[in-house]
Order: sequence, then structure tokens, then C-alpha cells
Amino acid sequence: MSAPLTGKVALVAGATRGAGRGIAVELGAAGATVYVTGRSTRARRSEYDRPETIEETAELVTAAGGHGIAVPADHLDPERVRAVVDRIDREQGRLDVLVNDIWGGELLFDWEAPVWEHDLDKGLRLLRLAVETHAITSHHALPLLLRRPGGLVVEVTDGTADYNRDHYRVSFFYDLAKTAVLRMGFALGRELGPRGATAVALTPGWMRSEIMLDHFGVTEDTWRDALAKVPHFAISETPRYVGRAVAALAADPGVSRFNGRSLSSGGLAQEYGFTDLDGSRPDAWRYIVEVQDPGKPADVTGYR
Repeated sequence: MSAPLTGKVALVAGATRGAGRGIAVELGAAGATVYVTGRSTRARRSEYDRPETIEETAELVTAAGGHGIAVPADHLDPERVRAVVDRIDREQGRLDVLVNDIWGGELLFDWEAPVWEHDLDKGLRLLRLAVETHAITSHHALPLLLRRPGGLVVEVTDGTADYNRDHYRVSFFYDLAKTAVLRMGFALGRELGPRGATAVALTPGWMRSEIMLDHFGVTEDTWRDALAKVPHFAISETPRYVGRAVAALAADPGVSRFNGRSLSSGGLAQEYGFTDLDGSRPDAWRYIVEVQDPGKPADVTGYR
């Protein structure tokens, strides 16, 4: 089937840009109706002060073949999240896929500062944005998702459970946030599995998000220009790659075999056979372990 998610309804929480946008678009390409939430709209930007908006994401979903619906929401506001879910219930009467991709922390953490030197207010707000938002969203959305059997919850994080268990992830607050989301996928699996739904934690690899491309001063068309300074960026992937991972999970009638597990875009590409937009299959986390972390020269042969 060219549109295996036709008739399905998804909520992608945190879909303004990056992984959330890529996931929303690929769910749309598979035929789903996708509600996309975030704080940046054409009328008002979040503190990121960036040009991407949820309206633009919704339009991309529709252009891909689905039905995109933009709903402004701050996921730290429980009543606002409740209103989003009430609207989905009122308009669709169902929710088949929940993607918790809320983050918002790039401007808040100091990569170099240990916890005792880090700005405490910024660190605590990062945890609220990265962890509390996911809990609020699941609390309000899961009763609707559980109304029908077969629902899927995807907790988007950075790093696999195996990798994050053994590696310090940049800073105290970042490490804590991303590990907490991994644990959410596990915990939700325990609570949803007996009730007929599936939960997973999912990580992209080194993702060419809008912010990352800007950081390196390149575009999606010119991203290889960054390799002169950052050779391992050769393993990077588009946000649509993790989107295709979510779409594949959502279309899989046997997805419950992954319940509670930590997954990666590269690993699922091997499982389901999808590719990134350029036809490659980057396996970033295997590359990081086998090439980047040991300090070997950048060489993606056999990894994409």
C-alpha cells in the first residue's frame, strides 16, 4: 500500500522543526492525519526566534499526502495540552500515534560547565522542557490513544539505552534529560503493553536539523561542505529518516515486539528497508561506537 496510514490519526508534539517536522511529514506521506503542535507560529515565535512554524509543518504534511493540522501549544501548560487532545477527540474520535518530541533546550545549557557552575535556573528549565512536557502530554493523550487497540507512542531522545548507559552525554542536565526520556519509553511500555498499545524510545543519528545546518553554515544541498571541519558529519542524516522510522513502526501490525525498547533510525532502516532521502541507510550509532569514539579517521564505508 502506498498510504498504509490512511484513516490513522497522529499527534506529533514538538513538530515545529527538526525530528518532529520530519516525523510529521513522513506520517503524512503514509496517509495519516497529523496534528502538529509547538510554540512557534506565524503570529508569534518562541524564544528560539527562528523562522520555522507549525503552520509550515502542517502544510508540508498535507503536501506529502496526509492532512496536516497545526495547533499552537506550550506543553508545559497542562490545560493547553488537555485542550489539544479534546480537539482531536472532538474532530477525529481517535488517536493512533503519539510522538513526544518536545525539547526546546538548545539555548539553555552550557556544554562546558559542570553542574555546580551551570546556571541553575536554565538547567531546571531544560529539564522541565525536556521531561515534564512529555509526562504532561502522555497523561492527557493516552486515554484517547487507548480507546482503540494497536496504538503507538514514540518517545524521541538522543542516544540508545546501551550507548547512554555507558557514555556521559555532554553535560549533567543534557545527560539527565535524554536518559529520562529513554526510561519513559521503557516505563510506558510496561503500562501500555497489557492494555493493547506499544511504546518505544527512538533516537535519530547525527541529524541535519535546521539548527545544525545553520550551526555549520551550510544548507541541506551543501551539507558536505562541513566535512572539511567536521569529518564525522559524513554519517549525518536528514530529519525525514527518523520520520520514516516512525511511519514504518506505525504501519507494522507486529510493532508490539518492540514494546519498551530503545530503537534507532539506522537500526530500523535495516529492519524495514527504508532509506534516507538520498537512498542511503546511515547507521550513525554503530558508526559512533566503532569509528568516531575510538578516534578512527572518518570513513562511512559500510555504515550508510
